Amino acid sequence: MKGSAPDLKVGLTFDDVLLVPKFSDVRSRKDADTQARFSRRIRLTIPVVSANMDTVTESSMAIAMARLGGIGVIHRFLSVDDEVAEVIKVKRSEGVVIEDPITLGPDGTVKEAWDIIRERDIGGIVVVGQDRRILGLLTRRDITLEEDLDRKVKTVMTPRRELVTAPKGVTLEQARRILHENKVEKLPLVDRNGKLAGLITSKDIMKRRQFPSATKDAKGRLRVAAAVGVKGDHMARSRRLLDAGVDALVVDIAHGHSSYAIDTVRGIKKELGDVEVVAGNVATARGALDLIKAGADSVKVGVGSGSICVTRVVTGSGVPQLTAIMDSAAGASDSDVPIIGDGGIRNPGDVTKALAAGASTVMIGSLFAGTEESPGPTILRDGVRYKLTRGMASLAATLDRRVREGGPGVLTEDELIEELIEESVPEGVEGLIPYKGRVDEVVKQLVGGLRSGMSYSGAHTLDELRRNAEFMRITAAGHRESLPHDIQKVV
Repeated sequence: MKGSAPDLKVGLTFDDVLLVPKFSDVRSRKDADTQARFSRRIRLTIPVVSANMDTVTESSMAIAMARLGGIGVIHRFLSVDDEVAEVIKVKRSEGVVIEDPITLGPDGTVKEAWDIIRERDIGGIVVVGQDRRILGLLTRRDITLEEDLDRKVKTVMTPRRELVTAPKGVTLEQARRILHENKVEKLPLVDRNGKLAGLITSKDIMKRRQFPSATKDAKGRLRVAAAVGVKGDHMARSRRLLDAGVDALVVDIAHGHSSYAIDTVRGIKKELGDVEVVAGNVATARGALDLIKAGADSVKVGVGSGSICVTRVVTGSGVPQLTAIMDSAAGASDSDVPIIGDGGIRNPGDVTKALAAGASTVMIGSLFAGTEESPGPTILRDGVRYKLTRGMASLAATLDRRVREGGPGVLTEDELIEELIEESVPEGVEGLIPYKGRVDEVVKQLVGGLRSGMSYSGAHTLDELRRNAEFMRITAAGHRESLPHDIQKVV
């Protein structure tokens, strides 16, 4: 009827629904298979991704996530050199064979060796001549008590004649036996000309046993993704990250259904070729489909759903997260492109609902910001430990970013801050989050809840979870009934 109010679509989020329990022959939640895809070609053991936020993911978090079977996305609010260095730390943290070990010449000093060891967080350095022939091995143990920092490494290293080495191509089991029988921790590999060809360490072999479900590339290195923007140095940054061995590039923009994001995805695919590209964020079927057509290998979904995001309040735009995931998954249904549910996860049940709604993985921000592995110091307030978290569209994050980028023209710091405050409309906030200990404890709770949720839906796999899922919309009273009630909580 002319002049009548339009029919408005209803948007739902996680607290608005429950999954209806189904017949289940899943005898133990341990039988639930949580393998998922992060992108077209990158598979994970658990469907959990740490967010590309500067208070969440740098190398420590990315290493921990990959070892647990997920993946971390290094944030882009670093210089190009620093972001590349974070990626390298992850890729060098472990592997079947370190193909390009850190080396130093025999005339290098103890101080130079210490600087390299600390910067790279490694246990030792192979000492080589100009022709890459192995001259010796220098470890932390060799220089820990050395007071003369100008002393040449050739005078304190273990010389070649005392080293245990192995030929290039040695198997992992053969290397394990050699390390064990000779009671050494590092095994340099040499080619037929006696030149350095790689390095195997007992530490890496132990890690393979300790973390059997780790997310690794074909060379046995931990996988890691890294974020890039859509302006300025994004293409040069992408090239540097790929040269460093990054496994996926994440095109990071608040409003991903835009010409900026689409053009950037197309440009990366055209210029850099065979690279996994994750793009977002979007909140609609059309947004997901347009990024997929541009070449995205995975689409990040979520506008305004994060706990420290106020985009919806400031701009009036957004879609409640459950509906956003459902719609975006529908848009991607005819492709082989997975969906990442980014934001809104507050408890394990939300993970189950997000995956049942069509997401392949979930991206976690604030829940991980309080963990030991997140960047930044621990803050003590009134005897309680906290860590800082902030939205990447918060005023402080915007100021940091613009200062690093040089700002508009040549301004004093005070002038720059004044201009940014006038021009910036923050879409994020800052806050303190209670310290939570190691991230593996948080992940254990999330994945444990997911496995239980899968069993309630009679699902052995995440694909079965999506097929079996039946959502029921609940009232506010139904949500209150879901929470602890009518008791005095002890803990």
